[in-house]
Amino acid sequence: MAEREFNHYLARSGAALEGSRYTAYLAVTPRGHGFPMYFAICENRSFRAKEVAETAAAKALADMTGLEDDGTPIFPDGYTGFDDDAPADSAEPG
Repeated sequence: MAEREFNHYLARSGAALEGSRYTAYLAVTPRGHGFPMYFAICENRSFRAKEVAETAAAKALADMTGLEDDGTPIFPDGYTGFDDDAPADSAEPG
């Protein structure tokens, strides 16, 4: 799990088991009070290995350019979250 601090939020990356596959996510928690908001990352893919899903989530957290006022992650224009130049077996298709 990786984390980044922002003015009013703390963002953490992680992976959750859904059935037999893992989903990469970002959890954004308001500082002070409030409940975390969860954002699925790489939604059109699921992962067989927890470590691969966690790596994808940590990469997405690092690639974020910031957060909206409501805590929604902001990514660069055209960002997909996938390494298009990576070998086919490095990111497992869903």
